[in-house]
Amino acid sequence: MRKVILFALATQVWGQDALSLRDAVRLALRENKGIAAATSAVQAGFERVAQARSGSLPKVNYSQSFTRSDNPVFVFSSLLTQHQFGAANFAIGPLNRPDFLNNFQSQLTVDQVIYDAGQTRLATRSAEMERKASSEELRAVEMQIVSTVAQAYYGALLAVENLKAAEQAVRSAEADLKRAEAIREAGMSTDVDVLSVRVHLAKVGEQRIQRAADLEVAKAALNDAVGIPLDTGHVLTTGLRPLNLAEMALEDLEKEATTSRPETREMRVAMDVAGTQADAARAAMRPQVSVHAGLESDAQRLVTRGGINWLASVNLRWNLFNGYSDRSRIAEAGHLVERAKAEESRTESAVRMQVRRAWAGLRSAQQRIEVAKASVAEAEESLRITQNRYEAGFANVTDLLRNETAVLESQTRYLAAVHDQRVAATALEFAAGRLTAASEVLE
Repeated sequence: MRKVILFALATQVWGQDALSLRDAVRLALRENKGIAAATSAVQAGFERVAQARSGSLPKVNYSQSFTRSDNPVFVFSSLLTQHQFGAANFAIGPLNRPDFLNNFQSQLTVDQVIYDAGQTRLATRSAEMERKASSEELRAVEMQIVSTVAQAYYGALLAVENLKAAEQAVRSAEADLKRAEAIREAGMSTDVDVLSVRVHLAKVGEQRIQRAADLEVAKAALNDAVGIPLDTGHVLTTGLRPLNLAEMALEDLEKEATTSRPETREMRVAMDVAGTQADAARAAMRPQVSVHAGLESDAQRLVTRGGINWLASVNLRWNLFNGYSDRSRIAEAGHLVERAKAEESRTESAVRMQVRRAWAGLRSAQQRIEVAKASVAEAEESLRITQNRYEAGFANVTDLLRNETAVLESQTRYLAAVHDQRVAATALEFAAGRLTAASEVLE
């Protein structure tokens, strides 16, 4: 049933032509097998907690057995537990060589720990921390999926816009060719100008072909990141526009990352688990008290000719010497604590570095957007002036083609800067540990 629902949701989203970035992220989170595996690990963690807590609950067992033997000891003791022993059973002959005897034995036992030096409590705490670690692993998988899909989506958007720019360059070159041919017909230029424009037209035509191929690959990469067939067709509705982001202090981002990233949280959990294991190793050397009770029924037939007896006992168990294994376990746990501390420090440093790299990339991309935006406007205005001058005979074809190339290059740089800003903003959200399917950077 679940598969049918997921297929219907996928058909509803992908059967349409439009696909936003958020739609792609949500679909990827539903379909990704890594999410299913991590979710199962979290559920297993809850079950391990329940198992650990069961150490404080009573253990009730029932057993049923059937035995037939002429062993003198077995016959003698079974007759006693069956309440069937009589004076005739003291005869030397039957006592030494008894007949076969059946014994149907039913046992009901109850065991309850009274005091275990906190081992159940420590085991429960350790299981709960391992469950928290599994939850952080699930969050890390979700963040990675969102980041991967966002980067693939932005890559496809960039490919779409680059193709549009190349198509515009082809249209502009075709207009230049008509302009050059008209000027040649008027006797104001030679065939050299026309040939130069045709060479330029062929060049931008090749770029259009290459960018069309890049778009096909980028869309296939997006489908792969989402987890759907590579040939699925769709129209991307989230535009490749600069994000209007509030100023973010690097120090605040680094502080948030060290407290919010799944990796740093897992390291702290690992350190707590190691400490708990050290406490459990010490608790194993303390005395333990438990109660045992049993009800037993023995009968020569399944329900007749039998008797019932019971017993109750209080047991004390104290590990006085265990071949130094407990002392080694305590030492091992201490080393694991030190290892967890070192890995926590190393992970924190790596997370801070990742934040700085993403923060610097975002600032750089934002500055490049402003420069590239002005460059596009200047290149387009320069091309307009040069085209007018060329028609009037005041500019040569070299100036015209140089300006055509400058427009395409400036547009390409602008699109690349916008793409890099959106990717860097997503990377910064990821590095800070706040990237989710609802993050504003996915608008």
